[in-house]
Amino acid sequence: MQPFTIVTGAAAALPSANIDTDVIMPKQFLKGIDRAGLRDGAFFDLRFSAPGQPRPDFVLNKPEWSETRFLVVGPNFGCGSSREHAVWGLLQFGIRAIIGTSFAGIFADNAANNGLLLVTLADQTIALLADRITDRPTELCIDLERRSISGGGLDIAFEIDDARRRAMMLGLDRIGETLTHADDIRTFQQAYLASAPWLLAGAGE
Repeated sequence: MQPFTIVTGAAAALPSANIDTDVIMPKQFLKGIDRAGLRDGAFFDLRFSAPGQPRPDFVLNKPEWSETRFLVVGPNFGCGSSREHAVWGLLQFGIRAIIGTSFAGIFADNAANNGLLLVTLADQTIALLADRITDRPTELCIDLERRSISGGGLDIAFEIDDARRRAMMLGLDRIGETLTHADDIRTFQQAYLASAPWLLAGAGE
């Protein structure tokens, strides 16, 4: 997955609470056998009307927010089903980080496994940040090494688990994290099998 160290880009506000995975990635985009084309499904029903016409009032359809990299969202973002397609679609759409007060658990795990940074801040801080970006495009910079968000006259510190931060900065998913311990795993395996040689009995037959 793509490493996240320092990313700069426009931020858009989606303040509604309980934006679920069916809103993020509607079910009709789950039919493929791979991840292709999920960019088109991201927020499809918010971006388009029933006849398929773009909704000009939706923030991500406005030209000034066409290069949005960050979303500032309402509470419980990503609730609903466990579909990982929601995270894949957001990344394909160009979203690198989502900033909110709370996230659904499975969505948060899927985000961590695919390199989508989730930043959790207090209600008052989210309200202040959303106010700065709602009426005008505002460029933010998220520095994961410093654990900071800057831009729009703000400099906000945030907390993140050290292990998750390291994995994001190195671009490691769960398998990649495990493989960083490959030498230790091999050493343990050799020592364990040496202490229990009967486990290898008949292995070469």
